[in-house]
Amino acid sequence: MRGEYKVPGGKLVAVDIDVEGGRLARVAVSGDFFLEPDSALEDIDAALTGMPADANADQLAQAISGALDDRVSMVGFGPDAVGIAVRRALGKATGWGDHTFDLIPPVVLDPAMHVALDEVIPQEVAAGERPPTLRFWDWDSPLVVIGSFQSVKNEIDAEGARRHGIGVVRRISGGGAMFMEPGNCITYSLAVPTSLVEGLSFERSYAFLDEWVMGALADIGVNARYVPLNDIASDQGKIAGAAQKRFAAGAVLHHVTMAYDIDADKMMDVLRIGREKMSDKGTKSAAKRVDPMRSQTGMARADILTAFAAHFRAHYATRDSTYTDAELARARELVETKFSNPDWTFRVP
Repeated sequence: MRGEYKVPGGKLVAVDIDVEGGRLARVAVSGDFFLEPDSALEDIDAALTGMPADANADQLAQAISGALDDRVSMVGFGPDAVGIAVRRALGKATGWGDHTFDLIPPVVLDPAMHVALDEVIPQEVAAGERPPTLRFWDWDSPLVVIGSFQSVKNEIDAEGARRHGIGVVRRISGGGAMFMEPGNCITYSLAVPTSLVEGLSFERSYAFLDEWVMGALADIGVNARYVPLNDIASDQGKIAGAAQKRFAAGAVLHHVTMAYDIDADKMMDVLRIGREKMSDKGTKSAAKRVDPMRSQTGMARADILTAFAAHFRAHYATRDSTYTDAELARARELVETKFSNPDWTFRVP
């Protein structure tokens, strides 16, 4: 059995392995990484040999770490990467190439519906009712979407929100507020089985699940990089933020919002935290806008969305899809019973 894992920003790790009596046998680790001294490779193989075949990636990584002394230098990979490659060899972890993804283009909906679909779609992925899914948002009205753990009164200026006719919805993932008016952001959600991030810490899973969009940004002329924990930045500064939610049933939601062309003046009227952040950037003029994607690409928002989808199709197996009537009905029910319910919205006052 063979498994491979490409470390984001690092090297490829491959493992050839057998299982005998429920334990790992004939382990051979290889790859284009750097390792000093050479003899450490034999130590890694020996540390894995005899380990239970049902050991998780963390346990495998711990066995490797315990077998190596402080003189060993692992460049471009680490014990965790080897553990993930072993799990893939055993069929317990998956890679991008193991899946065919549903790709849903932008569909104009009430933005609260997209928040609800971020609960509906991952649950279906976990249940095997829908394959891993990448979907792009589009919406027809303004809304502030706050993180699952944010305080409404600390984040939202209630008078400013009323003045601009902007509502507030709490999403299921953590992170910061999303100031959303029609056409001002680029937002997508990726729902994948937990097996795709097997063995990855939360921080590493952010980089791993953001890796495809780095290539998509490069396609449109933006030199982007991942900034821990959950930001994407270009040479000109931050352009996007990501958030995640892991479902116990076996799925991960990972969504990203990129600023396309935001009215900074209005945002600072509505978001209290926005005033601090924009002040840090020296944006005090009423005429200022936050427009990294528009200004850095010179492209229409629709063209950027098309380019992103094309990049994903070019690199992964996909099938075109859309929302089912049942999914939309379930999302509407969640909007009514949960996401528009003050008990949920103000659960952190």
